[in-house]
Amino acid sequence: MKQILCVAAFVATCLFAKAQNIKGRVTDAATNTPLSGATVIYAGKKIVTDNNGTFTLECGKAQSLSVSYVGYTAAQKTIGDCGEELFVALQPTAQTLDRVEITATSNQNKALLYQPNSITKLSPVELKRSTGLFLDDAILQNVPGVTMSRRSVSGGQQFNIRGYGNGSRGTRGISSNFDGQGYKVYLNGIPVTDAEGITTLDDIDFGSIGNVEVVKGPSGTLYGLAIAGVVNLHTIRPEKGKTYVSQEALVGNYNLQRYTTQFATAGERSSLLLNYGNQKTEGYTIHDNSRKSFVNAVAEFTPNAKQTINTYFGYSNSYDQRSGELTIQQWDANDFSGNPEYIKRNAHSNVYTFRAGAEHTYQFNNNLSNTTSIFGTSFTSNVSSAGGWTDKLALNIGLRSTFDTKFAVGNGATLSGTTGVETQRQNAQTIGYGMIDPLGATHVWRYGDPYFIIGSTAAGANGTTSNVYSITATSSLFTEWTLALPSDFSITAGLGWSNMKVALDDRIYSAATPNKPTHYDTTYYPGLSPRVALNKVFSKEFSVYASYNRAYKAPVSSFFYIPYAATASSETGVVNSHLKPETGDQFEIGTKGSLLKGKLNYQLALFEAIFSDKFSNKNVVNAAGTATLYSYVFNGGKQTHKGIEALLKSTVYQSSTGFVSAIMPFANVTYSDFKYDDYPFSTTLSTVVNYKGNRVAGVSKWVTSAGFDFTTKPGLYGNLAYTYRDPFPLTSDGLANGVPYHVTSYSLLNAKLGYRHSLSRHFDLDASFGVNNIAGIKYPIMVFVNQIPDAYMVGPTEAVYFGTVNLKYNF
Repeated sequence: MKQILCVAAFVATCLFAKAQNIKGRVTDAATNTPLSGATVIYAGKKIVTDNNGTFTLECGKAQSLSVSYVGYTAAQKTIGDCGEELFVALQPTAQTLDRVEITATSNQNKALLYQPNSITKLSPVELKRSTGLFLDDAILQNVPGVTMSRRSVSGGQQFNIRGYGNGSRGTRGISSNFDGQGYKVYLNGIPVTDAEGITTLDDIDFGSIGNVEVVKGPSGTLYGLAIAGVVNLHTIRPEKGKTYVSQEALVGNYNLQRYTTQFATAGERSSLLLNYGNQKTEGYTIHDNSRKSFVNAVAEFTPNAKQTINTYFGYSNSYDQRSGELTIQQWDANDFSGNPEYIKRNAHSNVYTFRAGAEHTYQFNNNLSNTTSIFGTSFTSNVSSAGGWTDKLALNIGLRSTFDTKFAVGNGATLSGTTGVETQRQNAQTIGYGMIDPLGATHVWRYGDPYFIIGSTAAGANGTTSNVYSITATSSLFTEWTLALPSDFSITAGLGWSNMKVALDDRIYSAATPNKPTHYDTTYYPGLSPRVALNKVFSKEFSVYASYNRAYKAPVSSFFYIPYAATASSETGVVNSHLKPETGDQFEIGTKGSLLKGKLNYQLALFEAIFSDKFSNKNVVNAAGTATLYSYVFNGGKQTHKGIEALLKSTVYQSSTGFVSAIMPFANVTYSDFKYDDYPFSTTLSTVVNYKGNRVAGVSKWVTSAGFDFTTKPGLYGNLAYTYRDPFPLTSDGLANGVPYHVTSYSLLNAKLGYRHSLSRHFDLDASFGVNNIAGIKYPIMVFVNQIPDAYMVGPTEAVYFGTVNLKYNF
């Protein structure tokens, strides 16, 4: 009997001891991949995670533990029930290039170190250094060679990648930044750029973005008509093994308010993220209010080992007032009263969008997989400006399907490739209206009077000035292959083919021009977009590469035809058969590295991009040379862009036991030598100027940023960031009102201090306070290139203060 009792006591003791052991897992918060070798400090002892990122410790000796890993922000975790597994997700600090993966590549190794071109990735560390609501803050600080501007406090956002201008804004001027053209933007794999090639970002909830990838330079092989580059946006991802609900409130001066409610859950086979955001501000100047509401739902399912399904749904309601551009005289005089012609018409941009997509990946075997996504966007907007009121209703639908293949070819070499198709179609109706003073044509409008309304003073007119129905469709076929040879040497070659169909119906009839055509259509076949690249990785730590890429940009629907002129020849009112897409060719060499066990990361790129067949303007005048009969766009320009971009991130100090956990400085610099090369342009009547040898408008020669992030063991964290931008020409001839003129240089200094802590097993707190533009510098958030007298959109002229509190409940 005693033997039985002894055995039972021994078994009970073992079971009790086992019950007191708690297991945990440490992962990368951005990718959910396990972190092997992470340090866990518990009850004064160090434990190291295994190859699966897991650890085991004896429960009951302490109420919390801390976890640290090189290149990640240390975290503290409160221990609750010993029977529940602990999940600890660490946020990356300076992301090591051998871990950062990119979206689209033929290389089976998707790490950034193995990609032979210039790509910059932004994680939550960079995206949340400021408010996290305005993406241009993160782009200007962290992406060399790329700038981002906005036409109002929270609307009209645009990218400028390596100085590419949108070509001609019809007949107004070259290098125009009137709207977003030349680059492509994707959100969770769904094109934000419409089928015509125009990108509107007013409706994007940048506060929910957790990952940004910028591909710089012509990208026609894998992305079609992307002559300037590609921006891939991804919403935040739930942390595997966690379920939580959080509420965040951000408030600041200029009556900035943002409230975000979020629910997330993720298991081994599925995840769900629900996000609601409400945002508003009074803006930086008169008539600059903004209000936005966003809803996002992201779900991922893994039915079995061969299949993965991702879905996305988003709704947005965005309303941004526009004060109008300031003239140079207003800017110099610190007169920020805006443009009365805008304000009297209640200038604004109101955008409603529904965006949805579903992606299915099927792994046939170890050598072949397919990923197919279908997507659609419903876009409705009403916009008013000095020119009147415009309603637009557009529907975009499309799909992208790729086959990824991988083969062993002997002697340690592998051949991997991606082959696929992307197609998109847009049906859109755009109606323009005139606007009149409701108090009568003789009334002199003043601030505070009723806004103008849609209408016309002409007898029998209802105010409609235009009614255009357009169909645009683009398709791309592509294939790219990478031969990975021994010693980490690879050769990449690819070929893309794209087209664009444009059809336009003018639904306004005028008895004054009975012979005016009402239908135009054409299809552009730009040609092939090749890519060739070499990449060599040394000791898994740094690489050197060389690449050549080509891409095209097709004309948009507003100027692919020659406008009808009743007094001119039969050459008007027809499709401009001589107009062809612009061509971009880029040669690039560079090196990337992740040295000192990931504590030092760098990228360096030298490139030359040649944009030929650039769109320009030509005037046709009457026989007497006294009046312009009509103007049209033609291929007449060339630009050569030579540049150097360098980026550095490091962890100069890291400790798992000291008060300061990590200090991580960062810096980047861009040098741009961009010039026009034989670029004629018609100005007034028959005058033609040539901008050959002039600097490309809107581009600074030098742009640099530097700063540092720090974290501490108790939970304090913060950053300091400095940005400088060189002077740059406002116009292609370097003149304004007949005299030399450059936009002046400016510097910005931002700082943020925060505290994050696990209050209990269920509650996490993150509170922060930040200041942007500490010195109160006057600077523009947008400069309007070649649009004189329109010139500036003013940013905040005093320091911007903001505070954030995020409370999370963990189930």
